[in-house]
Amino acid sequence: MTVGGGGRRWFGGGRVESQRAEAQAAKDAAAAAFYELDTAQRGLRISIETITAVDGSPDALRVVDRFAALGRRIDDVSHSYIEAVDSYDLDRDDLEGAVAVRARTDLDRAKDELVRVKGELERFERELGPLLDKAETQLARLAPAVERARAALRAAGDALDETRAGGLRADDLAARLAALGPELTKLNQGAGQHGVQETLRRADQVLREAEAIRAEAERLPERAAETDKRLVSLRTRAQALAHRAASVDPVLSELRRRFSAACWQDLQPVPARAAENVRRAEQKLAEAARAREEQRWADATALLSTVRALLNATDEDVSAAGERLRRLDAVAKDPQQEVERTRFAIRDAQRFAMAGRHTPDPRHAQPLDGAVARLERAISGLEGRHPDYWHFLAETEAVRAAATRVVEQIREERAG
Repeated sequence: MTVGGGGRRWFGGGRVESQRAEAQAAKDAAAAAFYELDTAQRGLRISIETITAVDGSPDALRVVDRFAALGRRIDDVSHSYIEAVDSYDLDRDDLEGAVAVRARTDLDRAKDELVRVKGELERFERELGPLLDKAETQLARLAPAVERARAALRAAGDALDETRAGGLRADDLAARLAALGPELTKLNQGAGQHGVQETLRRADQVLREAEAIRAEAERLPERAAETDKRLVSLRTRAQALAHRAASVDPVLSELRRRFSAACWQDLQPVPARAAENVRRAEQKLAEAARAREEQRWADATALLSTVRALLNATDEDVSAAGERLRRLDAVAKDPQQEVERTRFAIRDAQRFAMAGRHTPDPRHAQPLDGAVARLERAISGLEGRHPDYWHFLAETEAVRAAATRVVEQIREERAG
């Protein structure tokens, strides 16, 4: 007998229906566990992909291996679950109670395995926390870093356009900016193709270079003005030094007339050397002017530095001749002033050496005694018709330097 003309058997079926319901409940619970495990695995896979996109360390590689092992475990329990579901048709009219009981048992076992593996998955996910946080932090940097690089490139291009509008070509800067084109293409291709770390590195490199180009483009008008100013200034200085260099010959004539050869021989090459330096400086100035006209700024700067060095050397040479005559004049008129100045330096060092002592330290006394003897020899050298005043000045200067060294040595010892 059936109810409703086509339902399940009613007689003797109350217990079977209860067992069927229990089996169906087990099946539903297993299905829920299977869905939750699948959802957890999908979420964890995203986390693993996030880590591996950023991190190539041994720790990250071990994480990948562990996730693969868990994946195999999930496949096994999923297979057992599907096999249990496929093994029983709980909707059959003639379902036997024993079969329903076995179905419930198998489905409960499958569910328990699914839940157990999901627990392993959750523990593994908690262990990933530090690596995942680090990876997400780097990924969070990625988009802003790329956008900053793009913005810097745009700013560099705008600065270059503005500079060119002012009549400056800036060809070298334009070439440097063009060279960043392939790097921008790779940035646009993204981290999926080139990796997060490499993309971050590239974005930082493009940012630095683009900012440098922008800064140089913005400064170019000022650099041009500075170059023009230096050209005028150094040209004026070269003309003034050419005039001053002509005065060295009369100074040398005076030195030759009044002093012994030892006092001026080393100055003999000065007029020719000064003239040559001025000539070379004027030649380099012309080259610098051409470089500036052609907007070869680095060449212009280097040439102007060479001009400056040549003029400095010339200035020193010309000044040395006049200073030599002045010092020799002074010592020839009154050598005693130089002697007293040097003796004062020695006495001052001797007093300093004896401060707090009854007898001098030989390490200090010997060089000071030697300085006294050297000064006396220098004074003796002034006797005769043509004394070597220049040697005398060199000696007194050396004696004062020796006295100063003793004082410095004593100070260091006392400080120690």
